[in-house]
Amino acid sequence: MRPDWESVEAETVSRLREIIQFDTTNPPGNEQPLARYLERALAGEGIETTLLEPAANRAQIIGRISGTGERRPVILLAHMDVVGVERARWTHDPFAGDIADGYLYGRGAIDDKGMLAANLMVMLLTKRLLSKTAKNPSRDIVFIATSDEEAGGEWGMGWLVSRHPELLDAEFALNEGGRTRIIEGGRTYLAVQSAEKVSHVVTVTAHGTAGHAAIPLRDNAVFRLGRALDQLSRYSEPVMLTEITRQFFSRLADIWPSAIEKKAMLDLVNGKGALSDSGAAILSLIPVFNAVLRNGISPTVLHGGKQFNVIPDTAGAVLNVRTLPGQSIDAVVERMRGAVNVQGVTLEITQRGEEAPASEPTSAMFNAIADTAHELDPKISVVPYLSTGVTDSARLRRLGVEAYGILPFPMVQADEERMHGNDERVPLQSLHFGTRLIYGAIERLAR
Repeated sequence: MRPDWESVEAETVSRLREIIQFDTTNPPGNEQPLARYLERALAGEGIETTLLEPAANRAQIIGRISGTGERRPVILLAHMDVVGVERARWTHDPFAGDIADGYLYGRGAIDDKGMLAANLMVMLLTKRLLSKTAKNPSRDIVFIATSDEEAGGEWGMGWLVSRHPELLDAEFALNEGGRTRIIEGGRTYLAVQSAEKVSHVVTVTAHGTAGHAAIPLRDNAVFRLGRALDQLSRYSEPVMLTEITRQFFSRLADIWPSAIEKKAMLDLVNGKGALSDSGAAILSLIPVFNAVLRNGISPTVLHGGKQFNVIPDTAGAVLNVRTLPGQSIDAVVERMRGAVNVQGVTLEITQRGEEAPASEPTSAMFNAIADTAHELDPKISVVPYLSTGVTDSARLRRLGVEAYGILPFPMVQADEERMHGNDERVPLQSLHFGTRLIYGAIERLAR
């Protein structure tokens, strides 16, 4: 028995609008009112719920549909908090859930309240259908909505892992982290995040002589920092293909519209020596592809003097360095030091990320996602994906849960780039596609 999707669509839109109307900007988050809304929605349909409060106004909500226990549980995960907004730059109220021209606007429409609403609908629909058939799924289906993901997850998934790991005992999890991209020519690919880069912080510090700004000094720390950053801007880490990125480019080549880039993908994964290098060079010109081909180095914060007429004795920059799975941050930093030839400059690792194992791109979960996607769109290409961003999936993978990330709403790149930006929005038809995708994948997995 399948849902009457036409009748479901209006409820999905209504739920997402209501969820967006809770202002959960982080900081401070204030997710508790939204968690209580979700608790009422789940409990109102007879779904077992647990509300946890790690700190004032912070919350996690867990809903569970019990299965037969034949298989281990599957988790539907999304976070309730959102990043801030510059209201003056929005044409719609970011916390109203306005609908215009086939889009639903609002902060979190893509990241991550759209998926939160879709997950909620999957739970409600599953419970309604089970009540009619009296047939239990083969595994528990666990809904989890967390706090604080946008600020690192200390009061969200991090808190759950440290305080209540028993609630996270599952075989699979479905979370954010991938993309469903409509490309030139109208073809679509679904990138399923099966692994992710590891985020580290490296601090560059330039040392010099302090003094009065009226007397220029050759060892000015600010100039030294500028020269060091200029040298780093011209340094790139070597290309390193993981098994997941190899599969990503190999399958993506099947539908890629640019003949030059398509050939580059195939040369990269199938060629050797100069042929593979040539493919990598072409793909490296595309920022989103370059980021999955090598360890990434991005300066993000500058700090230096405090007064216009005083030369500081130090100036510094903070770099976000993201390593590929299996790559040592210590080795990366040694190579970076070798690229900087400026006296009085040091590079130090000031924060280390923690690596997580990859999720298998041939598992029952991955196949359920792919089979459902092909049922909804026979021409869609489903590819495993190494995410450059960091998600809560890494924490789950370290617990032994095979976690997969999707952004289940088909979008062109311009709409996807509104995530964390102005006028964030989700196409209504894409919202409904995503809800069907998640429902179908869970239904296949829990038969």
